[in-house]
Amino acid sequence: MTHPAPTPQAFSITVQPSGRVFAATADESILAAGIRQGIGLPYGCKDGACGSCKCKKLEGMVFHGPHQSKALSDEEEAAGLVLTCCAMPLTDVVLESRQVTDESAFPIKKMPSRVTTLEKVSDDVMVIKLQLPANDTLRYHPGQYIEFILRDGARRSYSMANAPHTGPAVELHIRHMPGGKFTDHVFGTMKEKEIQRIEGPYGSFYLREDSDKPIVLLASGTGFAPIKAILEHMRHTGSKRPATLYWGGRRPGDLYLNDWVQAQLPEMPNLTYVPVISNALTEDNWTGRTGFVHQAVLQDLPDLSGFEVYACGAPIVVDSALADYTAKAGLPPEAFFADAFTSEADKAVG
Repeated sequence: MTHPAPTPQAFSITVQPSGRVFAATADESILAAGIRQGIGLPYGCKDGACGSCKCKKLEGMVFHGPHQSKALSDEEEAAGLVLTCCAMPLTDVVLESRQVTDESAFPIKKMPSRVTTLEKVSDDVMVIKLQLPANDTLRYHPGQYIEFILRDGARRSYSMANAPHTGPAVELHIRHMPGGKFTDHVFGTMKEKEIQRIEGPYGSFYLREDSDKPIVLLASGTGFAPIKAILEHMRHTGSKRPATLYWGGRRPGDLYLNDWVQAQLPEMPNLTYVPVISNALTEDNWTGRTGFVHQAVLQDLPDLSGFEVYACGAPIVVDSALADYTAKAGLPPEAFFADAFTSEADKAVG
């Protein structure tokens, strides 16, 4: 006689100050349980690498799976902070997280997609467009991302670079990481009409439209992709909020859609654009801003107390921006929204 496997114990997860309550079993992360039940908790990488999901535990006990110390240090864990992406409940838990919303969570779907175009826009950036099934709709907030599900079950995450109203195709900006299983394929053997399986939308990086605060959009490299989607959305909705885009790269070629941004400026009178280059060579003939892009923001806007900041790109840029803007420029931490692009190497637990 066979006996059914015991059902893992379920615990109650309460999120303050919203009062949202959902159930999580002892064998799943709090974040996974929240996503499954349409709870809009903040998160980024889902792999314990970026710290975007970090929040305060007010009551209860959790067990943390593997994660990086830069995402959650021993001291932070001792002080009651948790990473919901790798924290599993041991008891009922009460969390404090201010980004929970009722309407923010669109249904997460798996679907086939067809590669329609491949355009190499710089030495190491490919813009690809995916055609989605005609009988299905991928609803998402501009700024969110999808995951490619590879044949071996591995996943790769990329932000959608176009606003939903421009669909149904999805645009992605993919940087070549030499030796990377997926990006080597994109830059080597991927062909138009190829079928890729995707899942999404994911992520809590998207424009909060319940505010009229001026916006700083901070991008490094292909971190521009979700920022582009946000800009398209703002133009489409006729947003009047003042916005300044700071886009940083090592060389001018890293600003691979600079001409696209320049073309938006006449149509978006409330948008200012500040390109910043950190390692220009003489032959680049670069006459614009130089240095680190997150520091250019501080030079121009020493008081960020009345702003919202949307930052996307390399983890070092995002982490430095959060630390400096809150400590030096008075930015409230809850007004900083981020999506750190963690590669597979970044996600390696260390």
